[in-house]
Amino acid sequence: MSSPESRGGLPAWLSPVWLVLGAILSVQVGAAFAKSLFALTAPTAVAWLRMAVAALIFWAFARPRLRGRTWVEWRVVLGYGVALATMNWAIYQSFARIPIGLAVTIEFLGPLGVAIVGSRRARDLIWVALAALGVTLLGVFPATVDWIGIGFALLAGAAWAGYIVLSGPTGRYWEGVTGVSVGSLVGALVFLIPGVLAGGASMWQWPVLGLAAIVGVMSSVIPYGLEMVARRSIPASVFGILMSLEPAVAALAALLILHEQLSGVEVVAMACVIVASVGSTRTLAKAPAPN
Repeated sequence: MSSPESRGGLPAWLSPVWLVLGAILSVQVGAAFAKSLFALTAPTAVAWLRMAVAALIFWAFARPRLRGRTWVEWRVVLGYGVALATMNWAIYQSFARIPIGLAVTIEFLGPLGVAIVGSRRARDLIWVALAALGVTLLGVFPATVDWIGIGFALLAGAAWAGYIVLSGPTGRYWEGVTGVSVGSLVGALVFLIPGVLAGGASMWQWPVLGLAAIVGVMSSVIPYGLEMVARRSIPASVFGILMSLEPAVAALAALLILHEQLSGVEVVAMACVIVASVGSTRTLAKAPAPN
């Protein structure tokens, strides 16, 4: 007798909510491990190693078809890959300068902006204002703020927004996981020379390679797989609300693994962005469908 299944082919006992939470936890624990590597090699080298590991694993399983593709298909996946690579590289540059929880909070302005722009409703300006308040609070004590680190986090957020916009067309043109496989390879190729030059001989040490492999699996392979399965059976509104927990999970992982602590102002700023993200997601979910 076959075991009972829920929506999306998942076992009845396995909720897609747990898959999303597992993906979030995997990403942020991987981020903390990645930052621990910065004492051994450059952040750019770590970012490239993560991309290279993810590309190798995805290609081993997906083996995407490349022949017969149109220019439109290639243009979309190339843009997707560049956005993915820029997002990974920029957030690691930010991690090297500011706490992980703070960096992810600022980075999250990217997907929050995509959600709010997509709504086109005046009431969502409330969430814009709340998110802006959170970022503004970071300037209350400017002596404690690394503006270069914040700038890299904003760049990562912009790249994340581009990644979100391009993920839909990529999924339509490139079946299954072939899109992320090609995109990961594009990202690894884009940062091949900068990564190798930045890392030098230090990046080829076995401790670095081993931990980088763990980071690639935890930060790219596992979360993508879990989210892909979960999205088949979870409402987009619920998924968005769960993803809003990313900054808090990032701060917790950094506290437990790296002993990074946030100031009171930074915690309040994070709370503002999280509430703005949850609020925008809930109002979008309640919005009537367009005619």
